[in-house]
Amino acid sequence: MKRSQILALLVLFFSLWGLVFNPAAVLAQGGVTVTDVQPNTVSNSTSTLISVTGSGFQDGAEVELEGSGALATTFISQTSLQVQVPAGIAPGTYAITVRNPDSSWYTVDNFLTVTAAVTGPPVTPEPTTPVDPNSTPFTRPLVVVESYRAGEESVSVGQVVNLVVRLRNNGGTEARNVVVTFAAGDFIPRETGGVAALRELDAGENRRIEQPLIATTDLYGKTVATIAMQVTYTDRAGVSYSETFTLSLPVKGASGPAVPTATPTAVEVFRPQLVISGYSTDVETLQPGTRFSLNLNVHNVGNDDARRVTMILGGGSSSSPDVNGTPVPGGVDGGSGDFGNFAPVDASNVQFLGDLAMDGSITARADLIVNASANPGAYPMKISFTYTSEDGLTYPDDQVITLLVFSLPQLEVNFYRDPGVLFSGQPNMIPLQVVNLGRKTAVLGNMRVTAENAEISNNTTLVGALDPGGYYTLDPMVVPFGAGPLDLTVTIDYTDDFNQPQSIVRTITVEVMESEPMPEGPDGGFPGEFPGEMPGEGGMVDPLPVEDSGPESFWDKVLRFIKGLLGLDSGRTSPDDMLPGGMPPGEEVFPEDAPLDVGPIG
Repeated sequence: MKRSQILALLVLFFSLWGLVFNPAAVLAQGGVTVTDVQPNTVSNSTSTLISVTGSGFQDGAEVELEGSGALATTFISQTSLQVQVPAGIAPGTYAITVRNPDSSWYTVDNFLTVTAAVTGPPVTPEPTTPVDPNSTPFTRPLVVVESYRAGEESVSVGQVVNLVVRLRNNGGTEARNVVVTFAAGDFIPRETGGVAALRELDAGENRRIEQPLIATTDLYGKTVATIAMQVTYTDRAGVSYSETFTLSLPVKGASGPAVPTATPTAVEVFRPQLVISGYSTDVETLQPGTRFSLNLNVHNVGNDDARRVTMILGGGSSSSPDVNGTPVPGGVDGGSGDFGNFAPVDASNVQFLGDLAMDGSITARADLIVNASANPGAYPMKISFTYTSEDGLTYPDDQVITLLVFSLPQLEVNFYRDPGVLFSGQPNMIPLQVVNLGRKTAVLGNMRVTAENAEISNNTTLVGALDPGGYYTLDPMVVPFGAGPLDLTVTIDYTDDFNQPQSIVRTITVEVMESEPMPEGPDGGFPGEFPGEMPGEGGMVDPLPVEDSGPESFWDKVLRFIKGLLGLDSGRTSPDDMLPGGMPPGEEVFPEDAPLDVGPIG
């Protein structure tokens, strides 16, 4: 084989090798390189703008097309050039050469393909837009929002929506490490913390992402709710890009043109609201040292259910999630309340009440004690409720109730001696006494003694100030009308710590016996009706002594002496011992024809 034939075969072999393993032959001088051309296929019917990507490009660099010379080139950056390919170039595959002002150059073969125009009606060429040197080259990835929706035509305060955003890469290369961040504002992100990510987004590809949101109270008075969305990504070379978008949604009840109305309609808010509709204590009058139970009637007057209701006596709060909906460490703070006058007993001041439906009510009970050093007065007591709504938002409600503390006189009303047995129809003295058992002076008003089925006199007196341990006595005269137990009601008036008239009432029971009847005299008459008879003690009749008024014998004197030693009556009978009116014994007291006037017995 001749030498020329061998050389021809070698050239053919290396040409075939280059077409198979490196279709674009590369020649270079200096530090400039070319890695890509987009688009790499153009039509010769119109002028086309292409992007050349590489490295080492200098300001003033030119792109030369094989057989056509230098083209209109715009320097974008050291890695990007924009080139205007004119219309009318013959169809074929061409080499591209990038030449810098410092004479460094780079040539790559078979990098641009020009196709013939499609036969058809004449096409009017579109006017070319001047190239902006500051514009972003289409060889980079460019992520834009293609569309978004929230599943609802409009949103309201507290509403949970699922925001769906469709992203599209309008750039010339794929976008990698796409990270989407939603900032809190009119909406608070849920579940994801406000961050979504895509591994990559190819050129021309669109992908959707979803983000649950909850509308905040910042929507009050607004017609449009907005949320900021930031998208960050990188290209194949690791260059970072960032885009910021503002998404807007109409607010329910506030969208559309403003129309003047006589009475504006407020936007309905869906949230629970707890109030104390009533409260009471099992002890009617609270005094220092009194233990009592406080009963609270809690009513949900809101338009949503309350979940996990907690009651805190004395005031307090509970931790809530942060703006991204993420729970934070903490619990219920109930130790900062005021317990100077009322303190919980048998349990802490924090109670869990459970769930309370809309328009529902529940009765909460707490055991408390009044401080022994508390002074009389009206004391406010703060009560806090913390709960969550259906949307997971935490709400606090602080309310105040008022409890009254009195200091009543500590009195004992009783007998200061045994009154004995009382007789019906006879006057009986009652020895009453009131004693101050308290620790301070008691100022008392009138003291009155009353009773049914009896007549009482000397039964009212003014007591006045009683020192601790002091006493005051009263001796009313009682005439019972019948036998049996007799209830004496003792009423003591005073003025309480709130300048209101009050009374202390005590009841004392005494026993009344029936009086014995007057015995009858001889022949059925009354005692004293016949001569020689006089009524004695207990209605008995003692005979009048009738003695001779003559001289006393010796033995009469001895007998009287012995009676005197024995404690008996040793006196002589004198004219004074005669009957009333000077009648001698044995004479009639009343004439036979005189009328008999008999008064009541006793």
